[in-house]
Amino acid sequence: MNIAAVVFDLDGVLVDSEQLWDDARRELVAERGGTWRDDATRAMMGMSAPEWSRYLQDELGVDLDPPAISKAVVEKLARLYREQLPLLPGARAAVVSASERWPLGLASSANREIIDLVLELASLEDSFAATVSSEEVAHGKPAPDVYLEVARRLDVAPTTCAAIEDSTNGLRSAAAAGMTVIAIPNEAFPPSADALQLATAVVHSLDEVVPALS
Repeated sequence: MNIAAVVFDLDGVLVDSEQLWDDARRELVAERGGTWRDDATRAMMGMSAPEWSRYLQDELGVDLDPPAISKAVVEKLARLYREQLPLLPGARAAVVSASERWPLGLASSANREIIDLVLELASLEDSFAATVSSEEVAHGKPAPDVYLEVARRLDVAPTTCAAIEDSTNGLRSAAAAGMTVIAIPNEAFPPSADALQLATAVVHSLDEVVPALS
């Protein structure tokens, strides 16, 4: 592959966090008089903070406005991360190894505060040349906005980037941006078969990422 830059997703790729996001949102829904739906977890995967906050208000009945919802969930998640960061096996080594060969970006649906906290706790702040939260662009995943913005900040063409993704909406987002997609399927929330077909390569651990790009 002729790769100019590599862009990592965060949740499900570097941190085992999908369940923690789920727990924090469920807890808030219960606290604020809402009703959780069976399809809520999958519905929110890839949504930006403004999008999932509105979903909690409009669809699940949380009696707060979206900014307050986002703030409350982030506070719950940040507390859990500070107690024990759920870094996935091989995450730090994969990032450091990749950063020695390519400029790195991060394209995440997580709030800016969470992105910065994870990189701080994992001592990876200096490994990424650009990080973008989908709350900083017009549309969350599966729209390509967050990946296009990372490429812009890296000053490279999206078509020269490789993206590391785990979820249906993430795979669709990176592919829509024109990037070469490397899939690490999320075991708890497996991507759909049609989304997985968008990947150039499918690997099963972070140890395989750099070899797959080489």
